[in-house]
Amino acid sequence: MTERDFLEVISGKRRTLSAHLARAGLTLATGPYALGILARNLACDLGWLPTRHAGIPVVSIGNLTTGGTGKTPFAAWVAQWFRARGVRVCLVSRGYGSEPGTPNDEALVLEQLCPDVPHLQNPDRVRSAQVARDELASQIILLDDGFQHRRLARDLDIVLIDALNPFGYGYLLPRGLMREPRRALRRAQQLVVTRVDQAEPAELQRLLAELKSLHPGADLAQVAFPLRGLISAQGRRESLDRLHGQPVAAFCGIGNPRAFETSLAGTGARVLACSAWADHQSYGRDEMARLETWIREYRPALVVTTQKDLVKIQAERIAGVPLWALEQEVEVISGRERLEQRLALIQAQIPPDEWSDDEVAGSMPEADLTPPPS
Repeated sequence: MTERDFLEVISGKRRTLSAHLARAGLTLATGPYALGILARNLACDLGWLPTRHAGIPVVSIGNLTTGGTGKTPFAAWVAQWFRARGVRVCLVSRGYGSEPGTPNDEALVLEQLCPDVPHLQNPDRVRSAQVARDELASQIILLDDGFQHRRLARDLDIVLIDALNPFGYGYLLPRGLMREPRRALRRAQQLVVTRVDQAEPAELQRLLAELKSLHPGADLAQVAFPLRGLISAQGRRESLDRLHGQPVAAFCGIGNPRAFETSLAGTGARVLACSAWADHQSYGRDEMARLETWIREYRPALVVTTQKDLVKIQAERIAGVPLWALEQEVEVISGRERLEQRLALIQAQIPPDEWSDDEVAGSMPEADLTPPPS
């Protein structure tokens, strides 16, 4: 079963007998998972599981669901916000889907978006935080995908919620895509609803009302990811006008293929076909051969994918056809003032700097003072 097949089953779109039986089995399997989550969170709340402090401020950026919320571009936006103010920041993440000693797709994209921000990937994020503080002279740690990783204490919990599928089809894993029940949002201080420009206005208003009811004390921001243009594997950029009216074949291996398809449809391209692969899809020899065969079948003028997929393929063409990725930016539509106030409060918590200027210069690149896109 492919990932798309699985999503059609858990979303309820597939109505066959086998799909009904699969949903019943997955519903039973959520019981043990829910008990495990309850036990772990209770142990954290009661202090039975130790929490480690990094010694410098930590900002966690995470999800309630398994992904597809736009966390990578938003994490880059936060990192750029701090760098624009001269703060030495380090990204810390688990490195899901990466081979030992190699960065995963998210790390490769983050390297493009904020090249002057170091990124440590290690399942032991407490150890990474120590390295960031002691060896890289970091002043703030951004804990990427850290909402459920409660072993490392944080000073600010930001949770992203996708307006197109906010609660992962309404069920915990594996019946749905929710890592924790909705009430877990009460641990966060800042909620960020993403892709609000793609949501139906009535659905968005219902979601905002529900979030305010779930956690009245949280600040709430709304974010969109408008397209900036096209980018190639070599970093060449083109206007979106390049796509208008052109026959295009598209593919993606991300957590929310629907968002990619919606963005592509807005460019005016004539989309011949769009293939959704597994999230964090790797592209080895067999996968590339399948892609080439699929592309030749449709004979497009251009092939379009996401930046997460492009950084793994690193090719200018597939099957002789030019390959481009949609390049996004972050636009905070509402709630920006309170969000920036929270980030400024974190900046104010930076302890006195014990590193000399020479030591810092040797451990971290110069700050990029270009303000982040808004």
